Amino acid sequence: MATRDIDAEIQELSQMLAGVEHVLEPEKLKEQIDELEEQAAAPDLWDDVDRAQKVTSRLSYAQAELRKVSELRQRVEDLPVMLELGRDEGDADAMAEVSKELDQLQRLIADLEIRTLLSGEYDEREAVVTIRSGAGGVDAADFAEMLLRMYTRWAERHGYRADVLDTSYAEEAGLKSATFEVKAPFAYGKLSVEAGTHRLVRISPFDNQGRRQTSFAAVEVVPLIEKTDHIDIPEADIRVDVFRSSGPGGQSVNTTDSAVRLTHIPTGTVVSMQNEKSQIQNRAAAMRVLQSRLLLLKRQEEEAQQKELAGDVKASWGDQMRSYVLHPYQMVKDLRTEYEVGNPQAVFDGDLDGFLEAGIRWRKQQEGNTDS
Repeated sequence: MATRDIDAEIQELSQMLAGVEHVLEPEKLKEQIDELEEQAAAPDLWDDVDRAQKVTSRLSYAQAELRKVSELRQRVEDLPVMLELGRDEGDADAMAEVSKELDQLQRLIADLEIRTLLSGEYDEREAVVTIRSGAGGVDAADFAEMLLRMYTRWAERHGYRADVLDTSYAEEAGLKSATFEVKAPFAYGKLSVEAGTHRLVRISPFDNQGRRQTSFAAVEVVPLIEKTDHIDIPEADIRVDVFRSSGPGGQSVNTTDSAVRLTHIPTGTVVSMQNEKSQIQNRAAAMRVLQSRLLLLKRQEEEAQQKELAGDVKASWGDQMRSYVLHPYQMVKDLRTEYEVGNPQAVFDGDLDGFLEAGIRWRKQQEGNTDS
């Protein structure tokens, strides 16, 4: 086994952190925190609940980001001191501790480096995620529910708020579709790499003959609309339908027509909301999601025009982007990045960061190849 060059690794680690600091700009973060603290201290802050939640969320995120960078810099600067003490005293335990700390710092700084790759126009936005069951019958509906749980568990792990806006239950089990918001800065940048078709292979729990079943679910991720985006939708372009909310198996959840379905007539985009008790609240939530989808649609049309003008007809995303295999072996594999793990249960429990990081790096690489 080759001897480890700890001095060189520490130097490389310090340079890597310096690159992260150059992008994150701790001094600007401090200025941002001061400004947000001033806004958070305003006596009328909670007169507008949505704005208050946004301010406090951004403040919490900025404080955590600055604390993370500051603590990592301090730990990196402490490493040479720990190393010198261990060498001077010939202490094998101290040297092992230095090696362990170095390994941990390399992982933490690599994780933070991912954040610096989120520089897209909407990457810093909160996210609206919709999951729809696809081919595969009841297994596909069950798979859609598994994915909803996976993403909400991922949000819980990171302390992100995830609000389920709409759920449409399937007849036998699972979900036809579900829409939820992840209310955290850069949620869209992180989760946007999840968009596409997900595939599950397993012994179906709904097949009395115990046969293997392949099923599919589609994941859509859009950035949450902000008031400054100015996506104007004429009233004449929207059809509004109201209906009663329902739960699993058709059980009534609401005895009034509080659920709302908005149809954007020019594009055929449909948004349904039923999780709030008030029709007004459901309509407001549906309009917010509709605007978010139309914003992304507008962006995609602009990008398609640019690619057409440039003569680039390459598709950057395949339809099927990840496979979850539970039988005859255990594996989850991303088909774009080749990243895979052998523990599907951990992934379904929200351990998604490895896939997100690989996806973000892959996307950045694809963008670089397109630019060149």
